[in-house]
Amino acid sequence: MDGIIAVWKPAGWTSHDVVAKVRRIVRMKRIGHAGTLDPMVTGVLPLCLGRSTRVVEYLQERPKAYEAVIQLGTATDTEDLTGTVLEELAGIQVTREQVLQVLQSFVGEIDQVPPMYSAVKVDGKRLYELAREGKTVERKWRKVTIHQIDLLSADLDAEKPRFAFSVICSKGTYIRTLCVDIGRALGVPAAMAELTRTMSGGITREQCVTLEELEELQAAGRLEEKMLSADIAIDHLQRVQADAAVTEMALRGQKIPYKRMTASFDSSSLVRLYGENDAFIGIFEADDEALALKPVKVFS
Repeated sequence: MDGIIAVWKPAGWTSHDVVAKVRRIVRMKRIGHAGTLDPMVTGVLPLCLGRSTRVVEYLQERPKAYEAVIQLGTATDTEDLTGTVLEELAGIQVTREQVLQVLQSFVGEIDQVPPMYSAVKVDGKRLYELAREGKTVERKWRKVTIHQIDLLSADLDAEKPRFAFSVICSKGTYIRTLCVDIGRALGVPAAMAELTRTMSGGITREQCVTLEELEELQAAGRLEEKMLSADIAIDHLQRVQADAAVTEMALRGQKIPYKRMTASFDSSSLVRLYGENDAFIGIFEADDEALALKPVKVFS
C-alpha cells in the first residue's frame, strides 16, 4: 500500500498516537507523518504510507495554514491555555482597528524564539524536557515567514477579550509564539486558546478522513478511495513529461541528457517526471555541468 492518507487529527491525541492507530488499522508499519501537532490541536495530519514516506521531507517544507483563537490578558508558561498561568491582566481595551493593524505588521519574514515547551533540541536535550524540570534556557532566534494573516472574528468587549485569525506560514512557525508576540505588540499578555490546522503541504480539510471513517473504509475494502498519490506532495514542482525511451532510462535510475528531453523545464529547480499514461516516475534534479537530469528519488 503506497500513498498519502490525510487524517483529521482529534484533540487529545499526539501525532504519534494517530500514526500508531493507523498502523493498526491498515496493518502496516511503514508510515510517517508530515508535521507534528500538539495534543490540544486538531486538523490536517498527512500520513505517508509505504514508499510514499520518501516524500515526507517535501511535505514538511511546504507552507501550512491554521485558524487560531488568541486570548488577551493571560500569559502561561506553555504559551497556550493548557499551561500554568504566569500573569493575568484585567480591564483590557483594544479596538478592532488596532488588532487589524497589528496582525498585518506580522506579514513577511519575522524572528521567532521557539517556546520552552517545544521539541527543539538544545545541547542534545529537547526544550520541553528542560521545561518539565523547571529550567529555562536561552534559545536562538529563527527566521519564519508569515505569508498571509486575516482576522476572522473578534469578541473584544469580553472580560477576557478574544479574537480568531487565519494564517498561512512557513515551516517551523510556532502559532503559540505568534499569539504571544501579537499580544506583546498590542501591549498586553496573551496566550493561544484554540488551534486548528486547515492545510498542510497543499492538503486541505476536504481531503481528510477521521480515524472512525478510516476504520470503516478499511473494513469495507474501500481505503484506496481516500488515498492520495505521493506526487501531491510535490505538485508545486514543475511537471515534465517524458517519452517512452526517456521513461525507461529514468526507471533504471540513469541520468537523462537534456538533449533527450522533448519538453522544456526550468533547470534551476527540482522537477517531477511523468511517463506514459501520466504515471509518476519520480523527482529529478537539473545538473547543468553534466547537461542532464539526475534522479533524486525514483518511485515507479
